[in-house]
Amino acid sequence: MKHDILSEVLSLREQRIACAVITHIETGEQILWQKDKVLSDALQVPFEQALRARKSQRIETEAGQYFINLYLPEPRMVIIGAVHIAQALVSMAKLSDYEIIIIDPRTAFATQERFPDVTLYGEWPQDIWDNVKLDAHTALIALTHDPKVDDWPLQKALEADCFYVGALGSRKTHGKRCERLAASGVSETALERIHAPIGLNIGASNPVEIAVAILAQVIEAHRI
Repeated sequence: MKHDILSEVLSLREQRIACAVITHIETGEQILWQKDKVLSDALQVPFEQALRARKSQRIETEAGQYFINLYLPEPRMVIIGAVHIAQALVSMAKLSDYEIIIIDPRTAFATQERFPDVTLYGEWPQDIWDNVKLDAHTALIALTHDPKVDDWPLQKALEADCFYVGALGSRKTHGKRCERLAASGVSETALERIHAPIGLNIGASNPVEIAVAILAQVIEAHRI
């Protein structure tokens, strides 16, 4: 890899910005891709396929063979609410290689005994937000069912263009939530990005099943 491209890749990885180095195998010519960069017609479709698969790979195009080396940040899951659903979700999300952060100012719930081996904040989201650093590779999941705790992180997740934003609650509850967020300046387009009621519609009826539905929807949003 050329030195200037390597330096840029290292800088982008430090900032958790997805990038890729696309090398023409015959000529050695290299292209550095990052978000919103438009590639040639020959490269665009196979590159998008590689990006969805999240796998570095060799591709064949009309312009010759290329190797796509992807540098993608590890996905992160920020869970607002240290509830029973969160306990089940954490166990499964770890198996799916998500970095996990849990935030809940209710210290009776936010304990290391209930959530070992994850980053845990028993504080109000606003007080520790500088430590969270949301980005396009983060899923935010709001589970407290308390507007005082959930609303502010939901707004921040939409502003940060998180790849998934979901909130627990019925359609009626979500309607009231949207009214509050709209009053805070959130656009209708942004509000439409919130998955609520949260999770895929699989008829889930207990905390573990709801956690399965949520993780499945997160994976779907991440992959498609």
